[in-house]
Amino acid sequence: MLIIFLLLETTLNYGLERVWCITALKGSNTIAIGYDDGSVTIKLGREEPAISMDSTGKILWAKHSEMQQANLKTLDQAILDAAQDGERLALAVKDMGACEIYPKTLQHSSNGRFVVACGDGEYIVYTAMALRNKAFGSCLEFVWSTDPSIYAIRESSTSIAIFKNFKEVCKIKPDIIMTGIDGGPLLSARSSSSLCFFDWETQSLIRRIEIKAKHVYWSENGELVAIAGENSFFILRYNVEAVANASPDDVIDDEIEDSFEVIGEQNECVKTGIWVGDCFIFTTSTNRINYYVGGEIVTIAHTNGALYLLGYVQKDNRIYLCDKDHNIVSYKLLLSVLEYQTAVMRKDFDLADKLLNKIPKNQRTRVAHFLEKQGFKKQALAVSVDAEHRFELALNLGELDVAYEIAKQAKSDEKWKQLSQAANLKSNLLLAAECMERARDYSGLLVLASSSGSTHLMDKLANDAHNENEENISFFAYLLTGNIDACLNVLIENDRLPEAAFFAHTYCPAKVPLIVSQWREKARSLAGVRQKNVGERLADPIKYANLFPGYDESLVAEEGIQKK
Repeated sequence: MLIIFLLLETTLNYGLERVWCITALKGSNTIAIGYDDGSVTIKLGREEPAISMDSTGKILWAKHSEMQQANLKTLDQAILDAAQDGERLALAVKDMGACEIYPKTLQHSSNGRFVVACGDGEYIVYTAMALRNKAFGSCLEFVWSTDPSIYAIRESSTSIAIFKNFKEVCKIKPDIIMTGIDGGPLLSARSSSSLCFFDWETQSLIRRIEIKAKHVYWSENGELVAIAGENSFFILRYNVEAVANASPDDVIDDEIEDSFEVIGEQNECVKTGIWVGDCFIFTTSTNRINYYVGGEIVTIAHTNGALYLLGYVQKDNRIYLCDKDHNIVSYKLLLSVLEYQTAVMRKDFDLADKLLNKIPKNQRTRVAHFLEKQGFKKQALAVSVDAEHRFELALNLGELDVAYEIAKQAKSDEKWKQLSQAANLKSNLLLAAECMERARDYSGLLVLASSSGSTHLMDKLANDAHNENEENISFFAYLLTGNIDACLNVLIENDRLPEAAFFAHTYCPAKVPLIVSQWREKARSLAGVRQKNVGERLADPIKYANLFPGYDESLVAEEGIQKK
């Protein structure tokens, strides 16, 4: 005889009369229920898996009530080095037996020696290696201190019990209705409107912050803390010295005002997070993996689905994550880059210079962008290996020699134009002229040559523009240098005979008959009757002197000017 015992978790009554159907969305915890008077969609349980990883790469998870373990150390280093970002890792899975409860969360102690399973209103502390039972009890939540011998449990919405060496030492009864607790250097209690930090040893209130927090993440050294809210997170610095040296005058309303300093706020929804040095790595509700350092958020990757952070293994230079089905993936994130950015944020440039040698060249441009955003543009120019980025930095810093060398290698007209503008601002006219010439910016050269009064530059511009068929520029350049014959040739070569005739009548009247003759022949060669009639009506000033009053005097004036 098979006897099955079922545990009633909860009863739902939406007042919609009888239930007629129920269905589940494949691959999710969402179900839909159909009633007489409507339908309801609900989500059962939580999608975040019960899984934990210690600092050495040992991963423990619960599949229902069955415990399983995998070890990243068993992966061949060559396979790990060749693994692509986001690629599923083929790990050997070891069955560790059944857990006495149905775990909703698993969490290693700071030294990785113990692991706690929490669920069904109970907790069990196991040894991490063999899963031997060390302690158990009833609780709503369980958190570890940074001291692996100390932990706390939330007994109810108004009571916390603290244990040391698996023995209860005290209780804390905050004056808030708690919705959750978090561990770390300080014990934090969350409510719907505030967050309280307590000292583990003295149980005194360190600071109360009016914020609706979902989770609290501490850095390894206990100096920085990330407080994740509904749609944003805050980075605070914990002042250990201010707390240790606090006098009675520093304690206001039973808390120490100077214990925390706000570093920054970011409008990102944090799902899971970890600290590596002074860098906060987190996943978002929009399926992105980011890290925050120095007020800047850097995106590591966009993912196809929800991933949950497990931890960072320094020797692998990788962050490890899992999905709700316990598939383990990894992403490359160099520790040297994170350490360098941390040193820069602490303004320890001596250490930063030493760490720079450890950073591969293909990562240096990313570091340079970080330096630029922090305002260290000179250092960014020295670090960057991307020509585009270095060129922009050189222009911003006024390092025209550096920008000139980059532009020579790039052979880009756009870069020469940008450099010419920068040279003009610096009043370096020789460099500006060379850049405009290389960029074939003849209009800019025309302005520069005319404003500087350089006849040599204007002559060269006229010839170069003419060779490049920039006839408008060449015409004006010839005109400004007084080369009337060249101006006339430009008009004739471009079949601008009417303009050439009027130009000659003004500046070189002796050539008017020749141009009129060419104009007439051109008009006669055209197919249309109208054009031919135009050619017949053209008057030569030699034959029709009466139509050109003052023409003879203009010839005399021209001859006199030529003699001079």
